[in-house]
Amino acid sequence: MITTVLVDDHAMIRKALAEQIDSMAYAKVIAQFSNGKELTAALEEGLDPDLIILDLNMKEMNGIETSRWLKQHRADIKVLILTMFETEFTLVQILKAGARGIIHKSAKSTELKTAIENIVNDGFYYSNYTSSKLVGLIKDKTEGLKSLERVMLDDREIEFLKLVCSDKTYKEVAQELRLNPRAVDSLRDQLFVKLDVKSRVGLAMIALKHGIVPL
Repeated sequence: MITTVLVDDHAMIRKALAEQIDSMAYAKVIAQFSNGKELTAALEEGLDPDLIILDLNMKEMNGIETSRWLKQHRADIKVLILTMFETEFTLVQILKAGARGIIHKSAKSTELKTAIENIVNDGFYYSNYTSSKLVGLIKDKTEGLKSLERVMLDDREIEFLKLVCSDKTYKEVAQELRLNPRAVDSLRDQLFVKLDVKSRVGLAMIALKHGIVPL
């Protein structure tokens, strides 16, 4: 029996997923949470599932942040990311975070079943669409590497993008990141180049489009 935990801030989605999983002869949902913070607290208290299905876009400790925590503290637990976003940027961030698979929220129950089976038995699951996106990144040896480099952001850049979407001034962003204003200006300018945008609005649009901050 594959013990499974669901983490999604939409109760109706959790309910629908739980019904699908519990209908499988070899899988059972043993717990549900609305964000990664609740999950990590339960794991520290002894919860021990085989598989965690994480929503990418949660307001408090999202799927990427939770996957990173699991990679560091509970690498034995397999992670499947549930998402509405399957851009190259998002896929690379998910892979970096240590997730074993990605499934779109609109996927049919048969694909969910296949994803769970593949992750548990083979270690990984990526749909044909996801695989083609990843192949597209590295298909051409030169341009592919440039594309891959362009979407690889570090933790500080991700945090900066989140703050850009708030009403904080750049001075306040600098204080939040514990950087001097000149370093924040440099970080902003580097992201302008890396993400091919020219303004704070452009950075915010990137963050929203790729699920770095919730809509």
